[in-house]
Amino acid sequence: QVQLVESGGGLVQAGGSLRLSCAASGRTLSSYAMGWFRQAPGKEREFVATTSRSGGIAYVADSVKGRFTVSRDNAKNTVYLQMNGLKSEDTAVYSCAARAGGPTSKFHWDYGYWGQGTQVTVSS
Repeated sequence: QVQLVESGGGLVQAGGSLRLSCAASGRTLSSYAMGWFRQAPGKEREFVATTSRSGGIAYVADSVKGRFTVSRDNAKNTVYLQMNGLKSEDTAVYSCAARAGGPTSKFHWDYGYWGQGTQVTVSS
């Protein structure tokens, strides 16, 4: 099975940028559709972005459209979430997830493998 480790989170001022990385080990990343989700304190887990196994299909949630971009480098077994124009409401723990044998999905229950998450805090 695949193991996922996120990195790149931190504290940033509103309007700033961060790039999150999700490194996979144990299995080749090209076998999985990938997703990014976030969860703020007291709130439900929220879909952020997803990309297909090849990276040919990718889309983000309406709440981050025009600011966030998802991409992947299967040769490096890594998925990225580029976040620009960060807002205070983007503050959350961001987690990547892998889905075996299926297309992209915005539903967290479709993903069977999860990383531990990385904290993103945006100060206003």
